[in-house]
Amino acid sequence: MFEDSLVESAVRIRSRSGRYAVGTTLLEAALVAVVVVIPYLYPAALPQRMLSVPLVSPPPAAPSLPHQAASTPAVRAVDLTAALTAPSHIPKQIARIAISAPAPPGSVGSGPGSGTPGSIPWLEASAPPPLPQVHLAKPSGPLRVSSGVAAGQLLAPIQPQYPAIALTAHVQGTVVVEATISTAGRIENIRVLSGPPMLVRAAVDAIQQARYRPFLLSGQPVPVETTINVQFTLGEQ
Repeated sequence: MFEDSLVESAVRIRSRSGRYAVGTTLLEAALVAVVVVIPYLYPAALPQRMLSVPLVSPPPAAPSLPHQAASTPAVRAVDLTAALTAPSHIPKQIARIAISAPAPPGSVGSGPGSGTPGSIPWLEASAPPPLPQVHLAKPSGPLRVSSGVAAGQLLAPIQPQYPAIALTAHVQGTVVVEATISTAGRIENIRVLSGPPMLVRAAVDAIQQARYRPFLLSGQPVPVETTINVQFTLGEQ
């Protein structure tokens, strides 16, 4: 009896599972059919974005040509033998043709008919221009030189005579004068700047006897102005 009950329960469970599987399959098939059929029956139910997307495949891309083949022009073979013909007669003398090199733009002798045949006109006519001559303007007045430079042009040292009154009074010092040295090397325009009054006359007399070599500017003698110092010292007497 127990075995009969087990067999009966197994048959019931198997029949129930079969009905459940069949029902589930039918339900899924119905849902799929509804999802597929609704867009055809009601196209307005689909999203507008999906309707605007074109269902067309893009055109195929054009084949890219190699860079070298695109940049290199095509070379066409020309048959030169077709244009060559034999001359009707052979001349006894051959005329000589003189070819002249073209002159650069803007050069002297350029243009047709300039120069001799067979020569290069711009080489013959392009002589170097003469160097410009520089003329220095003469100074309006005497040039200023230092006392050291003037002393270098002195022909003989200046040796003044010590005044007797200055020796008696034991007066010594340096007389400073400003003077102009002419183009002949003589002293002109003496002006006393400083120094003991007892020694000024002797200093001026000695300076007037001095002689200088002329100062040259571009090979020409010019007058100069300078300062001359005459020193008197008692220890040397």
